Amino acid sequence: MVISYYGEGCFKMQVGEATVLIDPFESQSGLSVPRFKFDLLIKTLAPYPLKKTDLLDTEVTEIFGPGQYNAKNIDIQGFGLIKESSEKFLKTVYLLKAEGLKLCLLGHISEMPSPEISEFLEEVDVLFIPAGGKPFLNQALAAKLIKQIEPKIVIPSFYKVSGLKRPSDDLKEFLEEANHQKIEPQEKFSVKKKDLADIKSAQVVVLKI
Repeated sequence: MVISYYGEGCFKMQVGEATVLIDPFESQSGLSVPRFKFDLLIKTLAPYPLKKTDLLDTEVTEIFGPGQYNAKNIDIQGFGLIKESSEKFLKTVYLLKAEGLKLCLLGHISEMPSPEISEFLEEVDVLFIPAGGKPFLNQALAAKLIKQIEPKIVIPSFYKVSGLKRPSDDLKEFLEEANHQKIEPQEKFSVKKKDLADIKSAQVVVLKI
């Protein structure tokens, strides 16, 4: 599995022959909108009532909202963040299982997950977590949640990057709160289950955009 980052909560995952796009953003963000062909689109924030995105390629599978799904040999389980959702939008946390790995997408989460959701967040290999503070999870809660989930790998998102128009905290605040020193960003992150066998505590991986 190969993971790339485009800013905000947007990631690209190459899972076997399938290309997965997570949480694409609009051009109003100030960032360069990713433009690549993908087979699977996953949204952790979707307008409510839920409806499929217009103008998507008919061969693209779109996942949004709570439920159990299987697409492109990936098992996906979505948990609705009811307290954080409204009449206009729905937030969802996802667990993905692919290539022997268990990944957790916390997406746009801004509070600690409920006990009903937390019980499913065990033995996570890769955790995607907001790291830039408001309007998402603050850094102290993010660090607390990492200790609670005990993932092998932590990939931060939603932090301040060049060109981003909305206010956001610098990544160093998250790294300090999570007791990590400055980390050299990587162009992309390649991971296999066997690579994680000897990891005893969460390792933060920072990706370039």
